[in-house]
Amino acid sequence: MPILTLAAKDLRLLLRDPRSAVILLVTPLLLILVLGLALGEGFGEKPDDRLRISVVNLDRGLPGKVPFPEKPWSEVVIDDMSATQDIRLEIIRDRGEAERLIAKNRRAAVIVFEEDFSERMHRCSFLTSADSVNPFGRDGVRLNQLGASLLNDRTQPVSASIIEQVTQVTLLRVVIPWMIGKAFARVGDEKFMELVANRLNGVKPIAPEVLQELDPVVQKLLVALTSDKDFPKIVLDEFRATKGSNFFKASEDALVIANRKGEFQRAVHKAFQNRAIMERVGKDVAFGEVLTPSVQKQVGPTVKRGVGDLFSNYNFEATRWSDLVKSDTREGVAANRIEYHDTAGSGVLNRGALRYQILVPSYTVMFAFFLVLSVGWLFVGERKHGTMVRLRAAPLTRGQILLGKLLPCLAVSLLQGAFLLAAGQLLFGMTWGSRPELLLPLVASTSFAAVGLAILVASVARTETQVAVYGTLLVLVLGGVSGSLMPRDLMPEQMKTISLVTPHAWALDAYNQLLATPAPDISAVLTACAALCAFGAVFTALAWWRMDLE
Repeated sequence: MPILTLAAKDLRLLLRDPRSAVILLVTPLLLILVLGLALGEGFGEKPDDRLRISVVNLDRGLPGKVPFPEKPWSEVVIDDMSATQDIRLEIIRDRGEAERLIAKNRRAAVIVFEEDFSERMHRCSFLTSADSVNPFGRDGVRLNQLGASLLNDRTQPVSASIIEQVTQVTLLRVVIPWMIGKAFARVGDEKFMELVANRLNGVKPIAPEVLQELDPVVQKLLVALTSDKDFPKIVLDEFRATKGSNFFKASEDALVIANRKGEFQRAVHKAFQNRAIMERVGKDVAFGEVLTPSVQKQVGPTVKRGVGDLFSNYNFEATRWSDLVKSDTREGVAANRIEYHDTAGSGVLNRGALRYQILVPSYTVMFAFFLVLSVGWLFVGERKHGTMVRLRAAPLTRGQILLGKLLPCLAVSLLQGAFLLAAGQLLFGMTWGSRPELLLPLVASTSFAAVGLAILVASVARTETQVAVYGTLLVLVLGGVSGSLMPRDLMPEQMKTISLVTPHAWALDAYNQLLATPAPDISAVLTACAALCAFGAVFTALAWWRMDLE
């Protein structure tokens, strides 16, 4: 077929031209290599205004089941941190990896929860005991007392200090309510009241004014006692027991006592008001003797309720900060927690770095359109040698000639795209994503758009200078507008929308879905492929209309 013959001839000319190999294959590889070595770790990561806090969690939790917490204490702290929307929590699984990141100045500080963190946290208490932990010091929470540590980079003191302060505030929110709750649970309990009684047993004598203040209580007791219906019988029985057989004498004495209770009460009252008598009465009585076990059981719960009522703005029985201050509960946000992944790569070339997931597709797309130069020079050369005139004289239609020119260019472009993606994986450790089979239609549609633009420019340019000027300017401008020269995530939203007038932008969006997104949007990829084919069709139609075979 004349179309295949023409295509084979042009393919030999393209492959024989060393400039094409340099522009289409060597140059993009060199640019990817240089930029991959020069760019920092953060290149390619989506902008995030949140504070990143890195955590190594080695905590083995509590040995048994406890009412609170239901999870290891380290997870309670992590949940509290992640509840803050302005914080992004990064979980690093290995302490050695954290130390390496600090040594290479890639992290300002890393929090480490040691294996016994939960055990130490659970023993934090305001109470005095042999196994209690006091976590507080002059500067706040003493991390070493809790089985925690902060690895920090001395070259980044400001960032490390911010992370340390966030850690301090979080630990205060977690440990303070736990310690207050444990302490308040002891207020008024049996051991607490026993301790109070023992302390008061050492307070002797009872001061006269204290006994004088007890006079109203004693009076109430005497009135209630002597007015009780069973009290006269008890008095009579006692007198009978002491008077023996003299029944009448005992009854007479009991009757006197019963009739003179008013005088007795007044006498007791006067005795209580006599300071000298009270000093003699109270010298052998201690305060603690008043707090008998029964009194302790009655007074203890009342003391606890009284303290709670006195500080009614707080719930001292709480174990969480939100419950303590009676505010909304702080729930951990899973979206604010991420697993650490090494985005810097390894080895001399930083193989596997995240930046290659951006650089390789960006320059694969951009240099696909550098085919404009090779095809333009080919057309100019054929015009110089009169090939175009002879083709016009041949029994070929304009469409056949155009198709014969287009097929070899498409083959070269497909070869270039496959080569750069393969080199990206082999040399730079780039991954092909979860749907690598979709790269084939994307490369093909991008190549079709690039070939269409190349044929269009070649049909317009008349000299090699025009090809160089038109082609280079067009490719660089389109590359800059589309986001090939910088990550599209860094572009303003308005510019992202404007850039969709270029085929590059559609191709880059599709590559981003396939190579940088764990679950790519297949419909977005197919839409981009359709848009690229539309660009290619329009460019080819314009080239057919504009092509001059003279």
